[in-house]
Amino acid sequence: MPNQITYLWNAPAVSRTFTTAVSLHGHTLYSQEYLYFIPAFANQSRVMRWALARQERRCDKVRPDFDRGYWTPPLTAEAAYEVERSQIEETLGLASMVSLTDHNSIEAPRALQFFLPAGSVPVSVEWSVPFRGTEFHVGVHNLPASSAQALMAELNRYTEAAEESRLPELFSELSRTPEILVVLNHPLWDIGRVGHASHKRSLEIFLRHNLQFLHALELNGLRSWQENELVLELADRWQCPVISGGDRHGTEPSAALNLTRASSFAGFAGEIRRERRSHVLFMPQYRQNLELRMIHTFLDVIRDYPGHPLGASWDRRVFHPDAAGTVQPLSALWPKPPEFIETIFAAFRLLEAGPVQAFTRFALGRSPNALRLPLRPGGEAA
Repeated sequence: MPNQITYLWNAPAVSRTFTTAVSLHGHTLYSQEYLYFIPAFANQSRVMRWALARQERRCDKVRPDFDRGYWTPPLTAEAAYEVERSQIEETLGLASMVSLTDHNSIEAPRALQFFLPAGSVPVSVEWSVPFRGTEFHVGVHNLPASSAQALMAELNRYTEAAEESRLPELFSELSRTPEILVVLNHPLWDIGRVGHASHKRSLEIFLRHNLQFLHALELNGLRSWQENELVLELADRWQCPVISGGDRHGTEPSAALNLTRASSFAGFAGEIRRERRSHVLFMPQYRQNLELRMIHTFLDVIRDYPGHPLGASWDRRVFHPDAAGTVQPLSALWPKPPEFIETIFAAFRLLEAGPVQAFTRFALGRSPNALRLPLRPGGEAA
């Protein structure tokens, strides 16, 4: 398979031989990102576990529900599109294609259709697929405008009540449309929190049953070097193309793009599906320490955004069940954020100060590993 991977810091002139760069897998305010990461993060430290348990005991009316509570990324559809478009056109000097994929929602691309020329934005989604006790995220790009709503309803029905026997039928229906591109996003991430061994067992079964309907596996711009290397090994073993995915949730543009000479998304999908040809480009931000990049995404989430459609403050964009079980913005559940939360946020905001930021970058350094791929002349990797 003619797959290529290029690092822009090694091959700054690579874009000259292409006409277009594609940004895949970006999130907007229409995504619901669940809060179960909070206890998982707290469990890494005895002090954090104690602090979280102490605050939970003080919640007398509404107990924290990290499985139903969720936050939403800060960018609107227009702002997310502009972040990706400007990186491609201003940094690489190429035409741009941007495919926004919120969780189980096509509202962002549909909203963009009111502002942008018809056909310039693919209608795409990141579909949550429960399977054998875990969950996989599937990027479904470029749904036909005429049937997008009906297809989305079918996909969401499976998410809400998974019947494994229906999965090949749904994948087959998507694959019958040659303009649709189906990508298994971050395949090795244990989203279902079942343990890596169990997740990998389910992944093997999932691929064995459904690989014929999947057009590529994703190299993810917000996952580690080590995990992406394992995805490359997985793709090689299953003889499947790899493709980029930025997985952007904040304001940092995608750290992984695809380069193409196609002039339309349908043409790009054809390169992947029929020719099995893909050229992934890692952008310079991927070299930076992943933990520091995640901290900056967190800071993007808790920033104030005047004029934001959900409200300027972060607690209007984070949602939690009330005492009756109705999910509401946190701002409806308290007069103001608790002092201990604001203290924690203030400490994180210090990281944006110039001297502190410089020291943190020095202390954390770059990611400890680099993709260990044999480089060709010009900085490309097979």
